[in-house]
Amino acid sequence: MVSYDKVDPAHAEFVVVATTNELPNGTRKLLEIDGRALAVFNIAGAYFAIADVCSHDDGPVAEGELVNATEIECPRHGARFDVRSGKVLSFPAIVDIPAYPVRVEGDDILVGLPPTE
Repeated sequence: MVSYDKVDPAHAEFVVVATTNELPNGTRKLLEIDGRALAVFNIAGAYFAIADVCSHDDGPVAEGELVNATEIECPRHGARFDVRSGKVLSFPAIVDIPAYPVRVEGDDILVGLPPTE
């Protein structure tokens, strides 16, 4: 079974991923940083970031539909995850996915990644 470590905002390395103009309300941005696939969401003016990987079969979860405002449904097998926390909400997935801290500085949206060792 795959497991993922939580990212501690106090020790995260924050990286600029977009500007607020590039990510208007109701949109998402898919990107890759250091080989790590991410999705950043703007939901009602709040920003969230998750790994773009379904813990069920490693498929691209962020290409799925947002349902119930903060749930993403994997387009491959229908597993659902909370974009705010990465918590798994339905089968066939049983393991949470990584969620990353997000902050806004001026017009920049930053995502906190695990520190490089």
